[in-house]
Amino acid sequence: MSPDVWMILAFAGLLIAGVPVAFSLALSGAVGIVLGLSPDMLATMGTNTYNSIAKYPLIAIPLFILTGLIFERSGVALRLVRFAQALIGPRHGGLALVAVLVCMIMGGMSGSGPADAAAVAMVMLPSMTKAGYPKPFSATLIAASASTAILIPPSVALILYSIVVPGVDLRALFAAGLFPGILAGLALLVPAMLVSKRYGWEGGTPIEGAERLSVRSTFKQAIPALFAPVLILGGLRSGLFTPTEAAVVAVAYGVIVGLFLTRELSLRDLWELLGEAAIISGVVMLIIALAGIFAWAGTMLGTFRHLAEWIISLTDNGVLLLILVMLAVLVAGMLLDAISIYLIMMPILIPVMQHFEWNPVWFGILLAMNIAIGQFTPPVAVNLMVTTEVAKIRLEQTIGWALLFVVAMGCALALVAIFPAIALWLPRVLGYNVD
Repeated sequence: MSPDVWMILAFAGLLIAGVPVAFSLALSGAVGIVLGLSPDMLATMGTNTYNSIAKYPLIAIPLFILTGLIFERSGVALRLVRFAQALIGPRHGGLALVAVLVCMIMGGMSGSGPADAAAVAMVMLPSMTKAGYPKPFSATLIAASASTAILIPPSVALILYSIVVPGVDLRALFAAGLFPGILAGLALLVPAMLVSKRYGWEGGTPIEGAERLSVRSTFKQAIPALFAPVLILGGLRSGLFTPTEAAVVAVAYGVIVGLFLTRELSLRDLWELLGEAAIISGVVMLIIALAGIFAWAGTMLGTFRHLAEWIISLTDNGVLLLILVMLAVLVAGMLLDAISIYLIMMPILIPVMQHFEWNPVWFGILLAMNIAIGQFTPPVAVNLMVTTEVAKIRLEQTIGWALLFVVAMGCALALVAIFPAIALWLPRVLGYNVD
């Protein structure tokens, strides 16, 4: 067998053996270097790991992770829930609607699905359970809704995509993700409302505490949370700051909200959140750094070129091949996190994308929607793991509901694939480069 085949088999074997993704990438890359190049070339591993993370836009990732943690601890999710409850009132599926809307708004602050899922689940699950919603349904709905964070700007995954794919404007990606993210949320809401009405959940039952809250008072409390996405996106659109600088602004705004407005964040809490964000960011950066070894080895051996040529040779029909690629990414999303998928698959998919002249911004959004579906699809389902832990239920109890929402978001994905303007209209109107 050729060295590049050994490298791929080594990577697959290490993953199956339970070795973390970061170390699987590094070790399989080392196998490729030793067998296909020269053991002396192992000296390049340090340089490759450094070059992988020595990129200015990557600064935004730990900052947006910190932003999500700060807003979670500041009581922002609770205020958004109260406002939405007071606005919608008791009705069939009312709390389901609240859960979806709050997840989408929170996604516009953190850019992280698991953080979004944790914050909303802790607030929403008790109320939904008292209103008659089964815990498996509630946990799955929140996990699926939180996955829209990967689409609605700012998105950590889209930041990485803009780095991996040369020449893609991150501002265009952020703008392109907005409408597909909203569409995905609406696609989840339709079956949730229909199922709620079918089983009579929350049928006119007063929501706990909602009778004591007016729309006006809850809106005033929710203003700081509602203003956060406006600040981030408005600053990007006006050119006041770059996407990386937007992350700094988001952190500063979150600190102000937590310390002085909601007053639920202390300096001691902030210190703890800095440590928590550092740990999470360290894991992400370690994956990116060690993936550099795999990427360099795959490039030098021609592995990615060979795989891309094989994929292109499967069919001359671009539509059929796009469907095959989307299915492959969906399966990968069920097993791996978004960061790993981009780092592993994009070196292979970039030549395919260029061969069929797919729009890179549109293609990036399709990939993000696929990965979003994977975040609440077992067996891995990172978002679902978070919400089931909060709900104290087993993951397998949610499989039926997860399949329902997979189909719903799959319909939204199909619409974006058939009508690229859903993703590309807004960035074109805003004057960003989408070609």
